[in-house]
Amino acid sequence: MQTKNFNELFRVMKDVAPVVTSGALVVALFSCVLFGIRTYLSLPEESLSIGATVFQSGHIHRLFLFPFHHRSLPQLLLSITALLFLTGSVEKGFGTVRFLFIFLLLASTTGVIYSFLDLLQDASQHTEGLLPVVLACVALTTLHTKMTKGFLCGVSFPAVALPWVLLIICTALIPGSVLLCNVIAILIGWVHGKGWLSPVDMSESRAAVLEKTLLFKLLRSISGVMFIPASSQERRKTLLPQINPTPGSYPVQAYAPLPSTTTTHTPATIYEGWPHSASLTPPQHPHGHISSNSVGHNHGHFSDQIVGHSCNHGHSHSHGPKQCCETKTAIEGDCSLSLTTIETSMERPVH
Repeated sequence: MQTKNFNELFRVMKDVAPVVTSGALVVALFSCVLFGIRTYLSLPEESLSIGATVFQSGHIHRLFLFPFHHRSLPQLLLSITALLFLTGSVEKGFGTVRFLFIFLLLASTTGVIYSFLDLLQDASQHTEGLLPVVLACVALTTLHTKMTKGFLCGVSFPAVALPWVLLIICTALIPGSVLLCNVIAILIGWVHGKGWLSPVDMSESRAAVLEKTLLFKLLRSISGVMFIPASSQERRKTLLPQINPTPGSYPVQAYAPLPSTTTTHTPATIYEGWPHSASLTPPQHPHGHISSNSVGHNHGHFSDQIVGHSCNHGHSHSHGPKQCCETKTAIEGDCSLSLTTIETSMERPVH
């Protein structure tokens, strides 16, 4: 019984847990390594934070390192959790290489603007952590998604409002986060989503070249971690499930025989209980009259006089009225003679 409950719990956790991607793994590992180095060397907590000191002391490197810097272990764990759950869609949409570049681009842009605004304030307030960049990625996702509604804890709201809802929740839960920096990060994510940062963004072709280097080849070889290619065609092949049906798994569809083809020019008719098209109707006289005697009686007997004898002698309409009447009389006489011959042959007893 306990084994069954444990298996069900493991299955639920597996369904809820996000797919670990290569880019998110690199960011999480680098944050852990940097936290371990700072703790081991007993560096000040604000040694890699951003604020007014970035411009006052000339520490420009903080603009690129502040997302990976955390002051406490709970802050680190909560930031990594938010990273894994909220940034997977951006990496799946852009690829691992471009995701890492976009991560640094959003972090540095947010750091520059916040440090400049913090310089104008009287009381300086330093900040760090992955939360600002995570919120920027969420704002970027809302501009590229086709979903108009978002759901969180059973509550529905517009998808555009998702970054602001997460801003309130994450700012209250994650220690060391600054509201102003998070707001700036969301705005920067919208700016990137609008395409206004495309001049400094990495192209897909450039990312495809970089992913062939040794570092990204090693990331691709890690088992259990999804590496997203830079090429859009390869990315679709990686994300979409490959369906290989076994022979006989799909039912064979039976097709009914097609009905006799009829067109507007050749309407279908019924003759003696059998469908016939208009091309099989009895021949017409040159003057447009249909002779009922030309059809004949079909009782299973055939006469030699029928073969080669036609009521149409190829007369043209170019004759005068008198000639046309004579021709019509001659044709009707020939047809009556043919009908009499057929009836006589049919009345002969069969020996």
